[in-house]
Order: sequence, then C-alpha cells, then structure tokens
Amino acid sequence: MFRYVIAGNPVEHSQSPFIHARFAEQTGQPVAYDRLLCPLDAFAPTIQAFADGGGSGCNITVPFKFDAFAMAKRTSERAALAEAANVLRFDTDGWYADNTDGIGLVRDIERNAGIPLAGKRVLLVGAGGASSGALGPLLQAGPAELVLANRTVAKAQTLVDRHAAVAAASGTHLVARGLDEPGTAFDVVINASASSMAGAGIPVSSAVLKPGTLALDMMYGPAARGFIDWATSFGAVGRDGIGMLVEQAGEAFFVWRGIRPDTAPVLKALREKVDAK
Repeated sequence: MFRYVIAGNPVEHSQSPFIHARFAEQTGQPVAYDRLLCPLDAFAPTIQAFADGGGSGCNITVPFKFDAFAMAKRTSERAALAEAANVLRFDTDGWYADNTDGIGLVRDIERNAGIPLAGKRVLLVGAGGASSGALGPLLQAGPAELVLANRTVAKAQTLVDRHAAVAAASGTHLVARGLDEPGTAFDVVINASASSMAGAGIPVSSAVLKPGTLALDMMYGPAARGFIDWATSFGAVGRDGIGMLVEQAGEAFFVWRGIRPDTAPVLKALREKVDAK
C-alpha cells in the first residue's frame, strides 16, 4: 500500500481523501490517503517524519506551499515558475515537487465549465500561493489580457515580472494592478485571495463583472457562498473551486502513480456530497 496525505493547517475540512479514495478504486492502485495536520512552526519535520515512516508523497495546502517547494531536490517547470508546490513525491534520489493547482484550474474552466480561455480578458485576484500556482497555466491557455490584482501592487508585480516570458510566448498582455482599480467587464474573474477563507468582504467592486462573466472562487462549500452570491446578483455565472480541486488532484495522482484517472465521475460524486450538507 502506498501512503499519501493532504498536509496543511487547517486540514480537517479537506475533501482530498474522498477524491483519492475514488481515484484508487477507479484505477485499482493500492493507495491509502489521509489528512496530516502540521503545526504552523513544524511543517518540515512533520513531513519528514511521515516520509521516514513509509509515506510515498503528499499534497500540500495552506499555508505551506512555499515551504514544500523549498524542501524538494527536484521540481517541475510549473513548480519552479510558481516557486510553490502543492505536490511532493518522495523519490529515493531526492524529493520531487510539482504544482498542479494551475492546470487543475484551467481544466475546470475549459473542460468542466466549457469556457475556452484563449482570447479572453481574465482577472486574477490575489498574489499569494494560490495565484503563484495558477498564473503560469492560465497564461499558457492564451488569454488576450490577464490582470493580477492585489492589495499590495508590488507583490503582484513580482509575480508579473517572473511570468513575463510566459506571457510574451502566449501573446497575453499581463499587468499588475491594485484592488481599487483592476479594470472592468472581464470575461473571467478568479478569486485566489484569502478573503473567502477569512470570511472577509468581496475584494473588488462589481465593475469587474458583466452579464455572463464566469466568476470563480477557489474555495468551495460555505466559504465560497458569499462570492458566488455576490457575482450572481450582478448577472455573472458563479462557480466554486470543487472542480479545480478534483482536477488538480487528478494531476497529482498522475504525478504519483503514472495513471491519469477519470475526473468527471469523481467531480459529480463530490458535488453531490458537498451539496447534501
């Protein structure tokens, strides 16, 4: 049996064990998956102890994605670009780090929501670990414009500068702006800030929306409800982060096991589970 965990703080709310149990059942892989609560001041020794005890790898959630990246000997290109990791694989020749958040987000938007990003105007709110992982794959999808909005513009600008070559290659106009004037009438608005998790207000004005805008919050369940209700009240199409969660998990499963599971039935099952609460 190959053992994996979702490591973070908090972690008791995570649906990752449900997702990976269904992936294992679907593919016949001998995978056991659990939660691992990491003390805020002891992430590295907690993960090391899990690895030393026979663990094969882990997912990482807030607030440890930058810490996880620093622990790896080898990284994927997308993790290196993000400088953050949500996947560790405990290879015998050195730990391997990847970041599947961005590709999970893009797959959910394009495949599950049915909205191609090529040529669209996209607003990404927040410049923390979630945006770090999402920005590269979003740019590679070829939007015409991508605005990265953050309370501290300098922090957003650092991310923009690091992704300048990717933006140029995709023909995307990439710019950093403040939350007070991010722009108006975007095709896609993605909330990657901590506002929903913290129970704070909507970080941008309704001017960023137009009828039919896809407004996606990376959180799900009650945490995303305020953002979705706000968006739909202005004629946008609200969406939570469940699809992104399942798609990034499917990519992580592939990184670990070399098999790509069918995410559609797992997404359906998880949606029914969450909505039943």
